Amino acid sequence: MRVKCVLCDKVETIDDETLLAKRLRNRPIHTYMCQDCHDRIAKRTKERLQTGKFKLYRDPKTDEDW
Repeated sequence: MRVKCVLCDKVETIDDETLLAKRLRNRPIHTYMCQDCHDRIAKRTKERLQTGKFKLYRDPKTDEDW
């Protein structure tokens, strides 16, 4: 399966049988990001976290006891 990175527009080929390929086929809202872009974003996010000025907003975990 041929996929295109949403950030750098690099075209890559992934195996049709992988979970990622299935997700991209069945749910068009899912987008593909190449490994280079993914690593670059992860590295810069970690750098921002270490400065202390960047706050990563996450949903608070709720504990539901049935």
